[in-house]
Amino acid sequence: MIALVLDTHALIWLLHGDARLSPAARQAIDAATGQRAQVAIPSISLIEIAYLEEKGRVPAGTLVGVLALLDVSAPSLTEIPVTRQIIATLLTIPRDQVPDMPDRVIAGTALFLAVPLASRDGEIRASSMQTIW
Repeated sequence: MIALVLDTHALIWLLHGDARLSPAARQAIDAATGQRAQVAIPSISLIEIAYLEEKGRVPAGTLVGVLALLDVSAPSLTEIPVTRQIIATLLTIPRDQVPDMPDRVIAGTALFLAVPLASRDGEIRASSMQTIW
């Protein structure tokens, strides 16, 4: 059972033990894994991390670290591929509420799975999405 979806920055901060991961997000992750539920990582987040690493906006090795975290933490963390159903769901999220396409894919993943999204993103949090931060 999937209990939570992580936005890209939440995943990066989880990996690095960064204090910017909010206490509420950390608690939701711990609660999910403590109940043997899964925390979902949208595959677009992996693409986004690769891009951010290329641009020097996250430390080198972040993608390798996230992939290792997925391998070591399985089944607690699970990668969710972009599917036709997620694409259909993301199209129901108004573009004026969440204009960035990777953010819409991440939000659409959470909406499709009917679970909260751990995200600090102001546009996502201001939308109708169920978020934790």
